[in-house]
Amino acid sequence: MNLRAVPAVTRAIAILRLLGRTRAPMGVKAISQALDLVPSTGLHILRVLVAEELVKVDPVTKQYSLGSGMLALARTALESNDFPTLVQPRIDDLSRRYGVTAIGVELPNLQHMIVVALSRTQAPVRLHVDVGSRFPALISATGRCVAAFTDHPKAEVEKHFRALRWHNAPSYEAWCKDVETVRRQGFSIDRGNYIAGVTIVAVPVPTERGPISRSLASVGISGQLDRTRTIELAHDMQEAAKAVAARNQSGDTVKNSRKAASAESFRS
Repeated sequence: MNLRAVPAVTRAIAILRLLGRTRAPMGVKAISQALDLVPSTGLHILRVLVAEELVKVDPVTKQYSLGSGMLALARTALESNDFPTLVQPRIDDLSRRYGVTAIGVELPNLQHMIVVALSRTQAPVRLHVDVGSRFPALISATGRCVAAFTDHPKAEVEKHFRALRWHNAPSYEAWCKDVETVRRQGFSIDRGNYIAGVTIVAVPVPTERGPISRSLASVGISGQLDRTRTIELAHDMQEAAKAVAARNQSGDTVKNSRKAASAESFRS
């Protein structure tokens, strides 16, 4: 789908994401340099974001950071999405039993996956991740699930694949064979391709029809996850994903019934 560019909106979103990544307040010059903006343009956008309470500015230092208005938006987004609530107890259980960092992921497009639920392990896994973290959609084990269980055009998939950064990158041909294996077995394992010494397991959250939009992933130290235990983890993740999908579908049925009842009551 071709989108008409709206530069002011694109730049405003880029500023918000930059402030979210850096955590520390930033001045206009630093923001403009980081995003290749003309400083006066950056300042005008920042003033609008401050007026909308999405960004706040220190009146003394003139440093900018995310504002409280972002919290209201984030809360609304989370409250309208049942997936994080449904998946949290499942990933907590996986993390506890297998000593992995377990993650619930949403897959909105071919550009990024977004972490929406997280259960950390105490093991020193070299993956910095928080709720809200974004990763390339086709990277690692989850990326193979995206390629296997969505219907993106092959040319677009290859273009995005070739832009990925791996510790030990597979060839595109080998990766495509891995994707076919994932499609057959229903789970994906990345052992050291994305991060040295780290094993990542991913499974799709099944849907009644159409491409997947969510997945589960587990991240652990390769030395603590031999082949047998990794396969056991993958199978348990599949069961967890099926349980989450079933709960989500039953919840949708209840919501739709309530909507229908409300509409009928309104008409009567």
